[in-house]
Amino acid sequence: MLKRLLLLSAMSLLVPGSVMTQDARFPAVPSQGPIVPAPDAANQPDPTIRYRVVFNITKASADPTQPNPSIVKVARFLNLLAARSIRPAAGDIVAIVHGSATPLVMNDAAYRAKFKVANPNLPLIAALKGAGAQVHVCSQALHGNNIAVDTTAKDVQVDLAALTTLATLQLQGFALIPD
Repeated sequence: MLKRLLLLSAMSLLVPGSVMTQDARFPAVPSQGPIVPAPDAANQPDPTIRYRVVFNITKASADPTQPNPSIVKVARFLNLLAARSIRPAAGDIVAIVHGSATPLVMNDAAYRAKFKVANPNLPLIAALKGAGAQVHVCSQALHGNNIAVDTTAKDVQVDLAALTTLATLQLQGFALIPD
């Protein structure tokens, strides 16, 4: 019986909505980027460090009805930090969106016109903003993906180019987390 229970517990880690994911925590970003605390694991976030991180988000979601996994990773990072009572300063966590990921920043009307569903990324973008993170999009990528600047979500900042944003932030000391 114990073996079966352990197997079911291990399997539930892989199944969204399973018993184990109910134990996952969302200390900074509600309902996105679930974490499972592991207080005895190595390399815990360090509360003496100022976390300044830029996420390079380039990949499209395989399913336009679900939040883009790369933007969910930003939520997971914030949740991991918050589990150790670390709250980055506003603007210290930046996601720069470009390439095939660019449509995730579209407002709901534009996203519905393209994908025939509501934009599942908008609540997450708002929650990230509420947690102090910023979501930026490359204006060059908007142009390359035929997305009008005025159809970007209200919580998204339009930058000149992901190339310059990535270079500038790294030169300012931000760590890069690639897609």
